[in-house]
Amino acid sequence: MPKLLYHTGACSLAPHVVLEWIGAPYEAENVAFGSKELLAANPSGAVPALIEDDGWILTQCGAILRYLARKHPEAGLAGGSGLRAEAELDRWSSFFTGDMHPAFFPLFMPARYTVGKDAPAQEEVQEAGRKLVHRKLKLLDDHLAGREWILDRRSIIDAYALPMIRWAATLLPEGIAGWPHVQSLHDRLMADPAVQNVLAREAGE
Repeated sequence: MPKLLYHTGACSLAPHVVLEWIGAPYEAENVAFGSKELLAANPSGAVPALIEDDGWILTQCGAILRYLARKHPEAGLAGGSGLRAEAELDRWSSFFTGDMHPAFFPLFMPARYTVGKDAPAQEEVQEAGRKLVHRKLKLLDDHLAGREWILDRRSIIDAYALPMIRWAATLLPEGIAGWPHVQSLHDRLMADPAVQNVLAREAGE
């Protein structure tokens, strides 16, 4: 069966949730950053990594999610059918990969974005990061107005959004209440039994 290498709290939560939604047998293993097993699967040292039965390895969260949707069409997680539905899936996958996820980097690793070593310099970087996250959340919130899911129905894209929405809820002093449609998506996903199972597993419960 396929094996997912994940790290608790990382964006690998997204394919972990999707595998649970699919319902086919799989393994999931929590790996440490820099561990030999992770580096063997992905020399860049990033999660997630999906290892198939024959040893084929796929990395990059967006690619793994798209692969799982295609591999398991019966799960109905592509968000729709037809050329434009596929384009919308690719659009939002690109948004989370290229816009939303990088917006958090200054919050996670402020030292990477300044030559200043003191706390005020790093706080300035983090404040800039928070403003960037605010802008990305507004884009998502505006899109979600009047919608239950990001695409026409529940999809891999909602799973992709989940870890980033959770980061925002934790890292922003004000939380996510100021983006009510994002908050609603967060609450809807957090009430999902499969999501609850995955979060409990990743927490070691």
